[in-house]
Order: sequence, then C-alpha cells, then structure tokens
Amino acid sequence: MPALADALAAGPVVLDGGLSTELESRGHDVSSALWSARLLRDDPAAVVAAHAAFAAAGAQVATTASYQATVEGFAARGVAADEARRLIASSVTLAREGQGEGWVAGSVGPYGAMLADGSEYSGAYVPEVGGAELRAFHRPRMALLAEAGADVLACETVPAAAEAEALLAEAASLGVPVWLSLTTVLDEDGAPRTRRGELAADVYRMAAGVDEVLAVGVNCTAPAAVAATVAAAAAAGKPIVVYPNSGETWDAAARRWTGSPGIGPGAPSWIEAGARLVGGCCRVRPADVAAIATAVRGWACRR
Repeated sequence: MPALADALAAGPVVLDGGLSTELESRGHDVSSALWSARLLRDDPAAVVAAHAAFAAAGAQVATTASYQATVEGFAARGVAADEARRLIASSVTLAREGQGEGWVAGSVGPYGAMLADGSEYSGAYVPEVGGAELRAFHRPRMALLAEAGADVLACETVPAAAEAEALLAEAASLGVPVWLSLTTVLDEDGAPRTRRGELAADVYRMAAGVDEVLAVGVNCTAPAAVAATVAAAAAAGKPIVVYPNSGETWDAAARRWTGSPGIGPGAPSWIEAGARLVGGCCRVRPADVAAIATAVRGWACRR
C-alpha cells in the first residue's frame, strides 16, 4: 500500500463506520464503560468480523477498537496494566486482519471517553485536568498504537482546544502521523465551535505547522453540521477528514441513542468541498459506508 498521505494527495479515501454499532448489531453487549474495547479481551474474533464487514462495503481504512481502551479504564475492570497494554496493541492487529488491503487508524479517544460519562460531548473535564495531565494521559496509548503498526492515529471526538493542543504536542513529540478530528456544534451564526465553545477554525489553525498532522476535520457530529465545519477546517491548509454520526443524539444518562438514523446524501457535497477522508461514526453501518464508497468512485470518474 502507498503511504496514506500519498493516497490523500491523489483523491478521497473511504473510512469505515461505527465499529461499536456494528458489534452491537451482531448481538454483542457494548454497554459497559469499556464499550467495544471489552471485546478486545472477550471476543477478538468479533472485532475482526466487524472490521471485515466495513472492508467488504468499501472502507479503505479500519479504525481500531481502542477509542475507549486505556490502561486506566481496563484497571477499573480488574485488568492488569501489562495485559491492558497488550490488548490496546492487539487492536491494531485485529483491524489489520479484518481490513485486509488498506490502512489502519489507531483510535485515540478523548479523556472524556475514559470517564464513560458522556463528557467527551462537553469537555467539562478540561479545566480541571489541564494540558500537562492530558498529554500524560494520551502519550502511552498513542505510543502503543504507533509501535503496534498503525498507519495513522485518529485523534478523534476532541471537544476542546486544550485537548487538541495536547494531542498535537504529543504527535510532534512522538513523530507519528495523526489526524485531528473535533466534535462540533454550530452557534447561532452557523459557525462551528468545539463542545467547549471555541471557534473550530482557531483550533484547526493550531495544526497548520505540525508536520505529523495528515488531516483535520470533524467526527461524531450531526451530518447537518458537516458542511460548515469542512469550510472551517480549510484554515489548517491540510486534507480534511469527515465522519459524522447518523444524526441521532446520545443520551448519556440513559446510555442510548435517540432520534432517527440515516447519514443522508451529504457525502458527494463534502467531497466536492474538499473532504479527503470520508466515512461515518456512531450508528453508521456498512450499507452507509457502501453509499459513501459509491460517492467516492463517482467523484473519481468525473475527474
């Protein structure tokens, strides 16, 4: 396979969809605080099968089941640190096995994902935790995933500028390729902002001079908010990554999704606007990824 950066220079690349959603649809319990990471220990073959389903639908990138996999999170479930590190690294091997030909993105979820209280959608923890602790929290998992052979680290669902800054600093320190993906909302003027309220364009500019950043963009955001965020992401002068959720809303208290699913017909317009890594996040199934792959092929045929 060519380097992912070279592929992006040639045209759009198709990401996968909601790994946890696919696992749940296959009858697996992902309701614990470990989410899909539980299956790294309890049923790794199920993880491989879910990755394979997205690959069969046209995904060219498999995102590992490590979003909520941390040494701290595993420790709270009685898993020793050495075993936790092994499980985190194994997520790359399982993704590679399921994807076949293609790339593997090591998922680096935000600090709030480890808390499993929905705070990645508010960033409420950021003022108390602080930049130094955020860097210390992210560093070990980023290193484990890179050492295990991930082609890129997906620093995703980032809700705040301070956490984005910490992730960018660690990427530069480790010298590993990453993409930076915020979770955003639109303000009353239609401008995309982080969940902490900062202008997304200002956060993306932080990545402009960081050579390790392959792309910037948005994930786990309603499809309707994507177009404005794609425009804001151009501030970094990098390729743009887009993978929204289905349009449903996560109820953290009830631990369930509400609303009607459907990623909608937006992918062609996102690609035309400059998106180069395109896929889906929570509640996005292989059939949705197949539609995105069709849009990417259509774009290529028109060029």
